[in-house]
Amino acid sequence: MPLMNLVITLIVVGVLLWLVNSYVPMDGKIKNILNIVVVIAVVLWLLQAFGVMGSLGNVNVH
Repeated sequence: MPLMNLVITLIVVGVLLWLVNSYVPMDGKIKNILNIVVVIAVVLWLLQAFGVMGSLGNVNVH
């Protein structure tokens, strides 16, 4: 995946998260949970994009 696509995607996700946090009225706890879920999803997506997740997927735990 080209680096420019990664940067554009991160900017779009950041702006969307900022818009939701700024303009959608919701409880602070729900906003925190939403932020955590989005950050975890982006980190997992980045790990997969850089190939780290693919190598971790083959690990078997017995």
